[in-house]
Amino acid sequence: MSINEKSVNQPVSIVLPVYNEEANIKEALDKLLASIKAHNLPCEIIVVDDGSQDKTKEIVKQYDVKLIEHQYNRGYGAALKTGIHLAQYEIVAISDADGTYPVDRIPELVNYIADYDMVVGARNQIELPLIRRPAKWLLNKYANYLVKYQIPDLNSGLRVFKKDVYKKFRGMLPSGFSFTTTITLALLSNDYQIKYLPINYFKRGGKSKIRPIRDTINFFSLVTRVSLYFNPLRVFMPIALLLLTMGVVSLGYDLYQRDITDRTMIVFLWGMQFGVMGLLADMISRLRRD
Repeated sequence: MSINEKSVNQPVSIVLPVYNEEANIKEALDKLLASIKAHNLPCEIIVVDDGSQDKTKEIVKQYDVKLIEHQYNRGYGAALKTGIHLAQYEIVAISDADGTYPVDRIPELVNYIADYDMVVGARNQIELPLIRRPAKWLLNKYANYLVKYQIPDLNSGLRVFKKDVYKKFRGMLPSGFSFTTTITLALLSNDYQIKYLPINYFKRGGKSKIRPIRDTINFFSLVTRVSLYFNPLRVFMPIALLLLTMGVVSLGYDLYQRDITDRTMIVFLWGMQFGVMGLLADMISRLRRD
């Protein structure tokens, strides 16, 4: 469905978190405002300055948008939560203002939100340093396995969602870069409907704020925690089955040697413990959701 086939008439709150983006914010706002005008999209634009030390705030003040200021840098997710909390409309769009996302596509994403809980711009090509590609690939495979869904883009920063859906998971959404990853996993784990639309992704202007090693480790930890919260069997059972299989192999060797060792008993015990913990965690997860 193209944007011309269905009029965009739902009012939307557009939240842009910014931190030291004096080199990019003007172009981002110009493109966004031009697209809003072209499609006659009823909206408000909320720019949340997360403690910038450059001229970002001075540039934003030249536009007819709502500027919210953090006194110090609190994090990407914290800036988003501030903006969403102050949003007056029930449909919320978010995007980075660093020049990487086509903010002019926001009206098109809004066009689909009536039929979905969240609409995400899935980046076509993301140029990553060679050293980061294996970790990125492994993280995506791991997340796909845990939520049982082929995720086109795990942490895209361009998306539209319904505010009431956001509120259901607000308490578990982090204040850092993993905000978008968490809300994606939370919705998919609870069978919400997500629409992915392919978008272009541009080279960032200025210096990236991503810390490759630390953020990659944090992302793996985050994906595991979210899965443990909503679908713990996907984490516990593979470990339990692996340990029990190792126990069977060890038992076969012990029987061949006619001597049951402590090693075999310990492996079996750990396998049973992980299985029981997984079952208990799954029961608690189901009771919490009911």
